[in-house]
Amino acid sequence: MIARVLEPEAMDTQEEADGYDAMDHSAANAAFAKRMQELGAHGRVLDIGCGPGHIPLLLCEALPQARIVGVDLAAHMLRHAEAKRARSPHAERLHFQRCDAKGLPFADGSFDSVCSNTILHHIPDPRPFLREARRVLKPGGALLVRDLARPWCHARVAELVALHAGEGTPEQQELFRASLCAALTPFELRAMADECGLALAEITIDSDRHMSLQLAASA
Repeated sequence: MIARVLEPEAMDTQEEADGYDAMDHSAANAAFAKRMQELGAHGRVLDIGCGPGHIPLLLCEALPQARIVGVDLAAHMLRHAEAKRARSPHAERLHFQRCDAKGLPFADGSFDSVCSNTILHHIPDPRPFLREARRVLKPGGALLVRDLARPWCHARVAELVALHAGEGTPEQQELFRASLCAALTPFELRAMADECGLALAEITIDSDRHMSLQLAASA
């Protein structure tokens, strides 16, 4: 297994935000929103690390009665998110704010559902983030933390980059390669989740590059 190689915690330059916003994650994002539906997400929903706002918009469509709060550490990402909110017919159900996933400004049990897409690999030590996600989730709430899974060898990294970013720019290909190398393995995520009070959460392998930590909402 290749060693984890960290990348910057926040993609907070205009160039990085523009580049990420332009990448086509539509299929993966749609699958994420569908999984939230399947887990019974509802009510007040927190998206931690919402980036340029693609997933909060999809959640508004997938969960018609939900109110979505998206948070991110990167101001340039949030500018993209706010622009999308302003154009959205769901603007009144969307709210974005800047904060750190490792220290959320919300009370315990503030949200009926909590989700996060591909920020684990940006955080050197994801345990504070996992503890915060559990803290702000109401008992019995739905949880979905999806991220990339680190491949077992550099040859596999190259295969995945060619398959999923082969038509992208060199910068987009390098971004994806670095993200794969910065990701956790399912075994590492399992150990961290258990340590952070999420022993009941299930780990699923979702694709050739994605894994999830999830809890279905209880009745």
